Amino acid sequence: MAKQTGWTRQQLLVAFNLYCQLSFGQLDSRTPIIIRYAALIGRTPSALAMKLSNIASLDPAITSTGRKGLAGASSSDRAMWLEMESDWESFAIEAEHAVEALGLSAEAAPPELALQDDRIDYTGSNRTVLTTTRVGQNFFRRAVLSAYQYKCCITGLAIPKLLVASHIVPWRNDEANRLNPKNGLCLSMLHDKAFDVGIITVTENMTVLVSKKNVSDEDHFFDSALSVYDGMPIALPEKFAPHQEFLAYHRKHIFEG
Repeated sequence: MAKQTGWTRQQLLVAFNLYCQLSFGQLDSRTPIIIRYAALIGRTPSALAMKLSNIASLDPAITSTGRKGLAGASSSDRAMWLEMESDWESFAIEAEHAVEALGLSAEAAPPELALQDDRIDYTGSNRTVLTTTRVGQNFFRRAVLSAYQYKCCITGLAIPKLLVASHIVPWRNDEANRLNPKNGLCLSMLHDKAFDVGIITVTENMTVLVSKKNVSDEDHFFDSALSVYDGMPIALPEKFAPHQEFLAYHRKHIFEG
């Protein structure tokens, strides 16, 4: 493979897309998906792994825990990080298209990580809008689940088919942050539904708060599946930590306090 210097925009988009769906511990040249991506973008696995570590050095959620990644982030890396943070939807769609152009989409998203959200209203959407929406939602799901290492942040459930990338501020209420993984929590299907209807929320201190409106001494399942977590801390993600403003919105407008 010929030695390369500057990274093209497509190569950077593929690298950033990959960063969004891998855990920090997977940023290694021996990780199979890094090997596959590297071959298709014309880079060595070591070069791609190094680029991913450079991207990690720009992530406050990584650096705030003492992990530093590598210190060689380029001006192009920094520019794309800012681009991603300022417009998650446009970035996600373009990054997914860059991956699809290399024939990687099916391989990168196994069936158990496919979109599982029936709360999005597609009524009246044309084929282009529908396709774009689902592409973005699949990006959001993989980004959120990987941030929580594919475990429910409340229960620790680790079966991807039973996990949901739950929006903190609902899809319909904040168009600008629909695909922002900082507007997401990884929850089991049950706890996602409870969060969605306001039975549970997350406090400013990142602990679970359970509404008392549905408590019943006779409902033992509610007690064992929901009430038992009241006051317990959630497992924090290793990247894309939920924004406090989104959680505050949920407590004020959705939670049945």
